[in-house]
Amino acid sequence: MGARAAEEARAATRRLVRRLLVVALAMFGFGFALVPLYDVFCEVTGLNGKVDTSRAARAPQGVRVDASRTVRLELLAQVPDSGRVEIEPAAPFLEVHPGELRVARFHARNLSHRAVVVRAVPSVSPGLAAEHLRKVQCFCFDEQRLDPGEARDFVVVFYLDPALPAEVRTVSLGYTVFEVRHQARARAAGRG
Repeated sequence: MGARAAEEARAATRRLVRRLLVVALAMFGFGFALVPLYDVFCEVTGLNGKVDTSRAARAPQGVRVDASRTVRLELLAQVPDSGRVEIEPAAPFLEVHPGELRVARFHARNLSHRAVVVRAVPSVSPGLAAEHLRKVQCFCFDEQRLDPGEARDFVVVFYLDPALPAEVRTVSLGYTVFEVRHQARARAAGRG
């Protein structure tokens, strides 16, 4: 009876180890899939200011301008840890009627003696407003190259969907601009 109990204990241990391995693999797979799932979730819900550019990239055909409402759109821009590129909004804010097609400009300048390629990451606040900001054209859709010493305007053509809740009176549209090529070289060299 002792040998049979020992064999059953070993079989139970093997089953437990197999189950734990399956659980560990499932947890690893879920953790690996969290980033793209989170991005999709944020685009669908507008959480964290993510804007769905696929839906927004059409002009407001048939959208009526709500001239009875005015929303203050605050424009922000930053370049973390660069010193080679600067960007700032042409105006700190715009007064916008929902449904009205508008243009916002950001002045960008390469302060270095070499060309840089930058990528802008948008952020909209409050998150609820992200669902209603429709970008028709945006410098954030593509990487932007700035030659040494070059200064130019980056443009955003947009409108606020008239379905924006009436309690939202101020919307912040911000861009964080990162140097793309410089970061890729640093990662390849093992520093980032």
